[in-house]
Amino acid sequence: MTTAQSGASTEERQDIDPRLRRLAVVVLLGAIMTILDTTIINVAVHTLGRSFDASLSTIQWVVTGYTLALSMAIPLTGWSVRRFGARTMWLTALGLFAAGSLLCGVAWSAPSLIAFRVLQGLGGGMLLPVGQTMLAQAAGLERMGRVMSIVSVPAMLAPVLGPLLGGVIVDDLSWRWLFYVNLPFSVIALVAAVRMLPRDTERVPGARLDVLGIALLSPGLAALVYGLSEAGNGAGPGSVRVLLGVGGGALLIALFAVHASRKGDSALIDLRLLRSRPFVTATSGLFLYSAAVFGLMILLPLYSQVVRGESPLEAGWLLAPLGLGAIVTMPLAGRLADRHGSRWLAAGGLALALCGALALTQAGPDTSRTALMSAIFVIGLGHGVMAPSLMAATYQGLPRPSIPGATTGANILVRIGSSIGTAGLAIVLQLAIRDTVPGTSGNLRETATAQASSQLNGAFTHTFWWATVIAAIAVIPILAVPRRAALTAPTTSVGEQRETRGA
Repeated sequence: MTTAQSGASTEERQDIDPRLRRLAVVVLLGAIMTILDTTIINVAVHTLGRSFDASLSTIQWVVTGYTLALSMAIPLTGWSVRRFGARTMWLTALGLFAAGSLLCGVAWSAPSLIAFRVLQGLGGGMLLPVGQTMLAQAAGLERMGRVMSIVSVPAMLAPVLGPLLGGVIVDDLSWRWLFYVNLPFSVIALVAAVRMLPRDTERVPGARLDVLGIALLSPGLAALVYGLSEAGNGAGPGSVRVLLGVGGGALLIALFAVHASRKGDSALIDLRLLRSRPFVTATSGLFLYSAAVFGLMILLPLYSQVVRGESPLEAGWLLAPLGLGAIVTMPLAGRLADRHGSRWLAAGGLALALCGALALTQAGPDTSRTALMSAIFVIGLGHGVMAPSLMAATYQGLPRPSIPGATTGANILVRIGSSIGTAGLAIVLQLAIRDTVPGTSGNLRETATAQASSQLNGAFTHTFWWATVIAAIAVIPILAVPRRAALTAPTTSVGEQRETRGA
């Protein structure tokens, strides 16, 4: 074979072939719906409370119950993929999500809606990790960056489009269409999955579920996310709900870590992945960055409405440039990560995002909407570079059998990071309002006067500084991501690699 022929064949192997492209389409169809449902309901909480004559403390469980179910389902992903196969689990999870959506649409009371949202969340919680696992296994080391850029699209677009779509539905249709809208997409995704997904060939029928691990980790994650969400919803850091949720969740997760370290590769999550430098550094960077960017996604709509007096729909549009910027850079970033590695690409993306965040810290009540949206667009450009680069680096050097566990671990860390960021920055904002607006406890409703807008602006920009600093800290693990040239794609397990090095 000539050099030219060899180069051509190598390039062909590295291209996104039709089989992988079809797989990506199926994954996107399911992932966008499930992530969209984490935000589409936010604008309808008041409407749902009136429809069911329910208090805010009750109806907020429509949001919280879905989020907790997502968190509890993620740890099951790795084992279920090994035991039943990725295709089977994808179809099962999509079926649960569709059934939950239909039942939510016909709910007759607040408790029934909350219960059906939990069912919907259990299916939705597995869809993205299972899809990510399928793409990572099919792509191989050479194309990991490009397929991870595909996975990043719904994670970026859904939080932006959710409030907009939810606002349109609530204004012009019944709230039930917030859930019915999922059904045609679910049917299309199911048909596409049956036709396009490859048969399961890597099942491990004897794979046993780590019952003690699931009993520790899933409730631990749910309790932790609950405690953090309560803190973000205005409960004080010292409230009983926050302390029990965060403290109890952290204790259960710590007990799981002890259990998993003893159980080895039969644990729900193989903690020997923590010996993989690419996995640890990339997921640490994603954890910190997720805390910052998801916190900003909560702060920016509040800033629009509270300080600038804009409508909920205008607040939703303010976030749109974030997704648009990411769409511009994600495809190019994936290809560059495959060719040159993730370290410096992710660092460059973080630098771009920090430039946009720094611009937000200088915003004032009279700052033009164009200037704000430009800053948010720059954050989106940086996100589109950084997110797929770090997601690709997570898998570098890992054997195929370790990919489901790595996907589960990475998704859990991103979920916890985003929850901590949302709750933590909400607390910072509350304290900043209390300090800058005399005579208030930090409650936004107490400050809904025009004379307080400049003081409130100072509280928000103070909180934007916190988000910027948290994102900046992510540069430490990012610069520790190994160079691509130093990585290989072994076929042994993580444990076998360690034994081989010891020999």
